[in-house]
Amino acid sequence: MKNVSNLLRKSHFLGTKIRNLRKNNHLTMEDLSSRCVKINAEMAPSVSYLSMIERGKRVPSEGMLEVIAEVFQKDLSWFLDDSPADEELTPVKNNRGGISGMALEPSFLFSKDILQIALPEMLAQTGTSGRQFAQLLIRAYQEYHRNHFPDLERAAEEVGQKRMPLDEHDLIAIAGRMGLEIHWFDAVPEEIADETGVRSQTLVRSYFEPPNKICLNERLKSQPDRLKYDLAVHLGHCTLHDKDGVKSLLLTGRSQGITLNQGEVGVAYSSEVNPLDILQAWRDFECSFFAGALLCPKVPFRQLLDRMAYSVDVHKIIGVTPAVAMRRMTAVSSYPHWHYFDAYAPGTLKAVYRGNGIPLPWGNMRLVADACQHWAVFRMINTDAEHDCAQISVMEGAGGPRIYACQSRKVQDLADNDHVLTVGIDLNPALDAQHQNGHELAAVLREACVQGGGEAAIPKSISRDLLRTAKILNIGWVESGLGGEARLICSRGAVCPRTPKCYG
Repeated sequence: MKNVSNLLRKSHFLGTKIRNLRKNNHLTMEDLSSRCVKINAEMAPSVSYLSMIERGKRVPSEGMLEVIAEVFQKDLSWFLDDSPADEELTPVKNNRGGISGMALEPSFLFSKDILQIALPEMLAQTGTSGRQFAQLLIRAYQEYHRNHFPDLERAAEEVGQKRMPLDEHDLIAIAGRMGLEIHWFDAVPEEIADETGVRSQTLVRSYFEPPNKICLNERLKSQPDRLKYDLAVHLGHCTLHDKDGVKSLLLTGRSQGITLNQGEVGVAYSSEVNPLDILQAWRDFECSFFAGALLCPKVPFRQLLDRMAYSVDVHKIIGVTPAVAMRRMTAVSSYPHWHYFDAYAPGTLKAVYRGNGIPLPWGNMRLVADACQHWAVFRMINTDAEHDCAQISVMEGAGGPRIYACQSRKVQDLADNDHVLTVGIDLNPALDAQHQNGHELAAVLREACVQGGGEAAIPKSISRDLLRTAKILNIGWVESGLGGEARLICSRGAVCPRTPKCYG
């Protein structure tokens, strides 16, 4: 391709190819334009010009096409008529993520009346509290909707006007405009045991006292990023629920099996399905999502993530906790196949999001006896790690082996308990989008790990494909993980793929 006229003669499918490639990689036109600016601001197409290219109204210059080709890691010739468009590039529509469902047949056994009788019995037999059951329902709802809750996003944007960053004074000013008063209290951590007998430090951080008081722990003054989150959560409650006060206290600690009511500690949740527990659990989720959207508004935060290649250190720039930044990645990214874990030692899950139903190494928000210790989150819990950990993992799923990449960070909560945050993605869909069979690559990598006793250097051919995919996704820690060994992981020790097995 030597000149513009040559490009014109070979560009009949160029717009369609760019559009389908963009959609297949879950990018908006704004995303693609931003990626191009990052590579070459002078040659990057604007959103409006990109729209005309995709509709066949304009043909890009050779320099502009080179920038677009670099975003997608394609040769320039791929976009021309000599390389016909593959039908596989057409994006799959209405492809929901989340956990796999089950057939509700025979239907008379799944009637509302029968389920109302059976569910409390099931919870009692499995030792699942009503609050844990509510959290499981909320998690399934969140995963089914792929973490997309536009009504909560809009409510947060109306309050914060999409400003980023907001400091604690901005949030206190917003509270004042809403007629809220800030009160401070002094409380220290208390050691308590959860339902499994594991002891940890628990601390009441803040709570809302009707009709208009936000009560904050004095300890938050020394940690403005956590103070901002608590304020944002309570602003969410007041915005969404008209200051009615029906919401849990904000609690620091690992336990999911105790409740706190205005300073009373150690009241266990029962296995009965308490409507108030379910209501409070749902509001906890709603207000937490609102807080993330207020502190990290979707469009500016995604643009910042794009500039920083999804570095977890983005939290330092806008003054939020790593947990808020990592959770928001899963909600604002154009790539839908994310997961997020927050875990406390010895292996209890406090929060989880799975964008495509990744099998869990835990029971329902609690410790299990044969959890796989090779998950990055467990390896970090059980070591004195001082640095982030990027890991490439392979795990057998219902549809075959899959390759995952994640970034983990060990942090301390307000009560000085260690816990580990992990954010990651399923790479198979991204590989498939580049016409690299994700399952086949995962099978080859899995066999290499089996031969290596559970870990293995990533073969150069697979590393090359993963590196290309990492650049397209623009997620820097995927590339960092390629510098280490890939690890075999499993959802339970009973299905351990290693030889010899980790659990006999």
